[in-house]
Amino acid sequence: MGRGKIEIKRIENTTNRQVTFCKRRNGLLKKAYELSILCDAEVALIVFSSRGRLYEYANSSIKSTIERYKKVCSAECSNTTSIIEANAHYYQQEATKLKQQIQILQNTNRHLMGESISSLTVKELKQLENRLERGLTRIRSKKNELMFAEIEYMQRKEVELQKENVFLRAKVTEDEENEQTNLRPVPDQLDHHQVNFFQVNMLNGGPSSYSDHQTALHLG
Repeated sequence: MGRGKIEIKRIENTTNRQVTFCKRRNGLLKKAYELSILCDAEVALIVFSSRGRLYEYANSSIKSTIERYKKVCSAECSNTTSIIEANAHYYQQEATKLKQQIQILQNTNRHLMGESISSLTVKELKQLENRLERGLTRIRSKKNELMFAEIEYMQRKEVELQKENVFLRAKVTEDEENEQTNLRPVPDQLDHHQVNFFQVNMLNGGPSSYSDHQTALHLG
């Protein structure tokens, strides 16, 4: 069975900590040596124990490797500084350009409003006049387009209202005709007075009264 996973934290037991240090230090020195041989790399390793003892490995010289490290760091810092300065200079130029463009736009806007035109030349005034005329032409064109669209909409609305008006008139006429039909009397229906006469005679005289009334009807 393989070894269990070791939790990476400070070993509290002094003896165990010293044993682990010796084992891992030797392993680290071995790996540094192998790296320098296999990959032809310049390797410098410096280790201080908890008691202050120094352990080192270098395939050339610790001091030369440190000097080389300092030179590389110095060059990288110089390059970083140069890049930062170049970026700052670029952003400053872009900011200046943007400020100039904003100033031009503000001046143009004031000129279009008829302000600050006393310093303009005849040529500049003519250009401003042409620009205003082109702007007015576009404004009138857009206004006419909106007006025609509104007129077309109102015309469609008028046609719809007329159709709805015709439908409502036809509906009213139909309702009036139905009402008149319901009020018209049914043909061959007995007169209301005759019906009342039958009812009264039937109550008072019985069959003879009904017979007399039938005779009166035939005589009439």
